[in-house]
Parts: sequence; C-alpha cells; structure tokens
Amino acid sequence: MNQQQNQTFTHYVLFWLKQDLTAAEVANFTGFFEELRKIPNILSLHYGKAVSSTPRDVVDNTFTYNLLVYFNSLEDLETYGTHPIHLQAIEKYNQYWEKVVVHDSLLK
Repeated sequence: MNQQQNQTFTHYVLFWLKQDLTAAEVANFTGFFEELRKIPNILSLHYGKAVSSTPRDVVDNTFTYNLLVYFNSLEDLETYGTHPIHLQAIEKYNQYWEKVVVHDSLLK
C-alpha cells in the first residue's frame, strides 16, 4: 500500500497491432481502452497513437497505440491487472496485436 504522499503508480503499455488489420479495425481497437476505463481505482487513463516526431536514435515510434494509466497504490495497480473487466478486454481484443510491452513505475 502507498504510505507516502505524492507518489503515483503508472502502467505504461505499448501496442503493436497486426499489419494486416483494416483502418476500421485499428480505429475500433480504442474500444479496448474504453473498456479498461471502467475498472475501479484508476486515477486517470490516457491512450493515443504514435506520431511521426523528428527521427533520433533514441526515438521508437514504431508502436501503434500507447496506454498510460495512473494509480494511487501498487495494490490498485495489481487489482487492475487481475480485474475481470481487464481480463475480458484482453480476451476480446488480443487478436488485434502482435506485440505488447508493459512498463510499471513509481513516480515521485
């Protein structure tokens, strides 16, 4: 449990969707994020598509979508990960992606 003030737990996810999806399927994938938004104890949830920013060696914008979710505690983040809404959304949408990378962190 988060005992200190001014700490936020983040769940940052990158999604690479399958290359053979139609434009409509790629657009409809946002339904995945909207389903996740219904999970309790989320402080905020944001998602978006990669942009073509200035190329640099450290920039990787090869992903299709990213997701950033904020939580008050590690317990809330862990509950999110096993919540039935989360598991059902994965089951419904996992055929859209070819790769997913997750980064969980503690911001101060």
